[in-house]
Amino acid sequence: MHLGNVFCALLSWLSAKSKGGEWLLRIEDLDPQRSRREYALQLMDDLEWLGLTWDNEPIWQSRRGEVYEHYLHRLDNMGLTYPCYCTRADIMATQAPHESDGRVVYKGTCRPKQSKQSDVSDKSLPPATTRLMVPDTVIPFLDGHYGRHDINLTEHCGDYIVRRKDGAWAYQLAVVVDDALMGVTEIVRGRDLLLSSPQQIHLRQVLFRDDHNMPPLLFFHHPLLCNAQGQRLCKRDKSMDLGYLRDHGTLPKEIIGHMAHLAGLLSEPTHMSPQELLKDFDWTKVPTHDIIVPPKGSNCLS
Repeated sequence: MHLGNVFCALLSWLSAKSKGGEWLLRIEDLDPQRSRREYALQLMDDLEWLGLTWDNEPIWQSRRGEVYEHYLHRLDNMGLTYPCYCTRADIMATQAPHESDGRVVYKGTCRPKQSKQSDVSDKSLPPATTRLMVPDTVIPFLDGHYGRHDINLTEHCGDYIVRRKDGAWAYQLAVVVDDALMGVTEIVRGRDLLLSSPQQIHLRQVLFRDDHNMPPLLFFHHPLLCNAQGQRLCKRDKSMDLGYLRDHGTLPKEIIGHMAHLAGLLSEPTHMSPQELLKDFDWTKVPTHDIIVPPKGSNCLS
């Protein structure tokens, strides 16, 4: 974990616990090339060390392939999926980037002209990704921290992937299914995922439209922690890595207090536990602009 991960974990824990809710842990280890069990176990150890304890048993997405297969079949039977043979290079070469942030919008090159399930069992065909057809309509949603957004999925992303050509499950399908089945009512995450929300709202509506007991889902996105160059914190920022900080004697309350200060919950970076922050937690105190974390030697974690 790096401090950006800690920042997100702390805000989500405080948001859930301040409402009397449970804080659930899900290990999103969908990518077999990048996910290792030891990484997840280290993350769990870091959370417990910080005092950010979770409720119930952790959910490991790598063990839930049969569940995702069931819901993919549901989409198939609705005639909403199709195989896509475009490579990333094909898409980058032929599709125009989204004008606001450089995202590439898939223009439906492989989309069938009629809405019907395609035969992907033909062994003579190359491996294909599976895409979900999106409607040319506006999906409105209200973020608890960044307000109202109205997003047209066709213009925003186009038909998106629900299963990769190597068989790995796509993030969007897995999290929508798991959020629904785990009874999640609130999602807290970085603002870089803000515009994933309309995709997930739409997919949730499609998959669970007949479940009238499904509780509403609230989203709260938070600003990103950035280094001195204005780049989002990541593993390359070694001095912001939790393993580095633990090895150099930094205390859990020191890290929690520093994150709370950056989040606007404390006027000064005071040593605090997550439990001690609960009584004063309020989303209105959290800024909407991204936050520069001072380099090592100029902050309370030096």
